[in-house]
Amino acid sequence: MEKKVHTFESVWATLDRISADFDKRMAELREEAEKRNAEFQAEAERRNAEARAEAERRNAELQAEAERRNAEAEKRRAEDEKRKAEADKEYKRLCEMIGGMGNSNGAFAEEFFYNALYNGQRNLFGQHFDDVMRSSKVTFNKGYEDEYDILLVNGQAVCIVEVKYKADGSDLPKKVLRKAQTFRVNFPKYDDKAIYLALASLSFHPITEKVCKENGIAIMKQVGDTMVVSDENLKVF
Repeated sequence: MEKKVHTFESVWATLDRISADFDKRMAELREEAEKRNAEFQAEAERRNAEARAEAERRNAELQAEAERRNAEAEKRRAEDEKRKAEADKEYKRLCEMIGGMGNSNGAFAEEFFYNALYNGQRNLFGQHFDDVMRSSKVTFNKGYEDEYDILLVNGQAVCIVEVKYKADGSDLPKKVLRKAQTFRVNFPKYDDKAIYLALASLSFHPITEKVCKENGIAIMKQVGDTMVVSDENLKVF
C-alpha cells in the first residue's frame, strides 16, 4: 500500500486555502452585518419620520382647536357686549321717561305712590319687584304715544301703575287697560313678561273703583301715611 506523503509546500497551500476561506467568510459576515445595520437604520429613520409627522399632525389639530375655541370666545364676548349695549340703551330710554309731572295735585299723588313703592312696598301680587321707575310721556315712530307713570319690574313681570289725584273719570278704566296694549308695542323687549295694571289715587269714585276691579286692575289707595293695595280679580295682561 502506497503512503501519502505531505510536503511542506502542500501544508502551506492547505493553510492558505483555509485562510482564504476564512477571509471570504468574514467578508460575507461583515457584508451581511452592514446590510442588516443599513436596514435597521432605514427602519429607524422611517419610524422617526412617521413619529414626527404624527406629532406635527397632532400639534396642527391642537392649534386648530385652540384657534376655534378662541374664535368662539371672541364671538361670545362680542355678543355679550352687544347685549350689554342694548340693555344700557334700553335702561337709558326708560330713565329718560322719568320726568314731567302734571299739575301740582297730580305731582303730589305720583310722588306719594312712587315713594311708597320705591322705599319698601315692593312685594305685590305674590312676588317681589326689583326696580321701581317713574316715567314721562313717550312718543315712538312706530308705536303708540302713551304715558306710564310708574313701572315695577322684575324678571317675570311688569306692573304699570297709572296715578291720579282723583280717580273719578268714567272712561279711566279703559285708559288704564289700553296701557297694556301700548306697552307691548312700545317695549317689545318685555314681550315674554306678564303685565299687571294698577290704578293709584288719593281718592276713588266708587263706580271707577268697582269697574277697575271687575276688569282685573289693582287698586292702590292712600290711607293715612301708608299705601293700601286691593288686587281682587287681578288679571295678567
